[in-house]
Amino acid sequence: MLIDSLLNGDVRIFLDVLRHLFLPALTLCIGSFALMVRVMRSSMLEELGKDYVRTARAKGLPERAVVYRHAGKNAVIPVITLAGIQFIRLLGGTVIVETIFDYPGIGRFGVTAAQQLDIAGIMGFSLMVAVLFVLGNLVSDVLYTAADPRIKLSE
Repeated sequence: MLIDSLLNGDVRIFLDVLRHLFLPALTLCIGSFALMVRVMRSSMLEELGKDYVRTARAKGLPERAVVYRHAGKNAVIPVITLAGIQFIRLLGGTVIVETIFDYPGIGRFGVTAAQQLDIAGIMGFSLMVAVLFVLGNLVSDVLYTAADPRIKLSE
């Protein structure tokens, strides 16, 4: 509905749909966000205790540069892995959240197709989830190279 309202150029409907999308999106994301914050915190604490961080501090680098440039880049790699996994979990969660909030989305379409034994609908839903699964993994792999220059994409 968001995309349809934008394609039709109706800003009023877009804002209304966005307002009604807030609680389902919050429901889906709050658990994943909490888990990613915990992993980032533990990863950052681990990185801040390593020798190269101590060396950077001994060189006189500002604390901000030490945290963001040195420790932050290495601490974000486990978070990228987790984000890829959580993205895939969110796809499964949309089925439940859209059913609970009675929101007409792709998860609701999958539930309706399964209830009506619509084989083509079930196959289309499964194919879309599989494609998003592969894209989520691909994006997380590409983000690895952006976070750590030692990681190269092979051809």
